[in-house]
Amino acid sequence: MGRRCVLIIEDDDAIRQGVVDALRLAHYETAEAAAGRRGLQLALTSEWDVLLLDLILPELDGFEILKEVRAARPTAPIIILTARGEEEDRVRGLRLGADDYVVKPFGVRELLARVEAVLRRSPERPSDIQRVLLPDGVADLERAEVQLSDGRRYDLSEREAELLAYLARHRGRAISRDELLSRVWRVDPSGIETRTIDMHIARLREKLGDDATHPRVIMTVRGKGYRLAAQEDRG
Repeated sequence: MGRRCVLIIEDDDAIRQGVVDALRLAHYETAEAAAGRRGLQLALTSEWDVLLLDLILPELDGFEILKEVRAARPTAPIIILTARGEEEDRVRGLRLGADDYVVKPFGVRELLARVEAVLRRSPERPSDIQRVLLPDGVADLERAEVQLSDGRRYDLSEREAELLAYLARHRGRAISRDELLSRVWRVDPSGIETRTIDMHIARLREKLGDDATHPRVIMTVRGKGYRLAAQEDRG
């Protein structure tokens, strides 16, 4: 498994650089932004495991970023950075979905301990999924191919394999098209035509031997998106 990545959105250059240095010494990868809009873009389109989020930022404040990120990634670990004495901000941040907070000025050991703690309890730490069992075959994600019980075989494109893997990691949960655009396509979903998701799902269903009119593998959730069926859904 690769190193965990921490995204830091903090406008104070000294604090941000100090956090980056500490995390890198602890063998984390880092990404960073000094302003709200850039921070939100990175949070929605890049791969990261923990978000460290300052609440007072230029262009777009941390509360708005927190709401947007929580809508796109409901279980992603988020730690807010707040100034000493700003209890109201901490309470608001926690109510908006932050997992924890660190009060400035903070020590390196405390920060690393809180990062490790949210990673341990985060449901977004799935093990790598190599195979997905199907009602009529198996999808081998490592080899990017589907083998159906009637002998048919299909190669999966890189995007199809990533899409199926993401659905499998969150099996049973309805996943919105915006979340799929953010997490699989790694693009900002705002203003983008989501028909591309539906087309990829249609092709994937065909390769999985799934009946589009009565699907047993990838279920359509009206008004939401798609979910990979749980075992009990298939009977």
